[in-house]
Amino acid sequence: MSISYDDRVAVVTGAGSGLGRSHAKVLASKGVKVVVNDLGGNVAGEGGSSRAADDVVEEIIQAGGEAVANYDSVASQEGGQNIIQTAVDNFGSVDILINNAGNVRDKSFAKMDLDNFTALMDVHLMGAVYCTKAAWPLMLEKQFGRVVMTSSSAGLFGSHGHTNYASAKLSLVGFMHALIQEGSRKNVLVNSIAPMALTRMTEEVMSPKLAPMMQPEFVSAMVAFLCADECDLSGQIVECGMGYFSKVQIVEGAGVFLGNGDVPSPEDVQANWDAISDMSEAKPYRHAGQVSRAVFHKMKAEGLLPQ
Repeated sequence: MSISYDDRVAVVTGAGSGLGRSHAKVLASKGVKVVVNDLGGNVAGEGGSSRAADDVVEEIIQAGGEAVANYDSVASQEGGQNIIQTAVDNFGSVDILINNAGNVRDKSFAKMDLDNFTALMDVHLMGAVYCTKAAWPLMLEKQFGRVVMTSSSAGLFGSHGHTNYASAKLSLVGFMHALIQEGSRKNVLVNSIAPMALTRMTEEVMSPKLAPMMQPEFVSAMVAFLCADECDLSGQIVECGMGYFSKVQIVEGAGVFLGNGDVPSPEDVQANWDAISDMSEAKPYRHAGQVSRAVFHKMKAEGLLPQ
């Protein structure tokens, strides 16, 4: 099965190092024209330099690819618009958006300054919102788009000392789930990855034994697949790294009705917790409307609807 990227244009945010650099280089090697966005700051998102983005652009050009640099911050609406406009001005459009830019400011919630909480929401969540907002109408108009969100196992499953990071990363999954309802019919597909990789953000906590297998390129294989013309997936969450790939899914159990039409008591909930939490018949839902319809049909089957 062949993978193609016919005359596609990609924007990769936070592409000056780590995962973003790898994504940009892999896509460029496939013939994709790439906007390499990077503010050039430290892992906390502070400072700035054009060198990070420029170096990646130079690597791509030296390898025979096409790329231009952008140095705007994703953490403002103007910055997001400028990043996408760079693709339009240089390559005529945008087909692929990889929301990769991020920052870390780790501390337990009890000790965290809330400015450090909002700083991560501004970059991870709002950065993805601003860039996607600018690219979205262009993708809908041409009826082609591939958007990749960068989530994390910290958001999906929790991680000590990362309340800001985890909150931002899981919010991207909700953003994705809403977008797929609006984009899928026009071939604008949105997916999320939860990467495991050695980057500036993880090097201090990464075991040296794992480092050789934690190179970002292991993740970029999945990103490149999700951006291909032939990929028709949308709404997927994929844990990936070290050659490991696994779909992650939000599911709901079969559930039970309590109270036989009357408001149940807290004691009823307590007594039936095992049934409430039984996941043996769990299944995913494509959108929120399917949940309410499923509950309606169960109520009808059990004779709980008023005649």
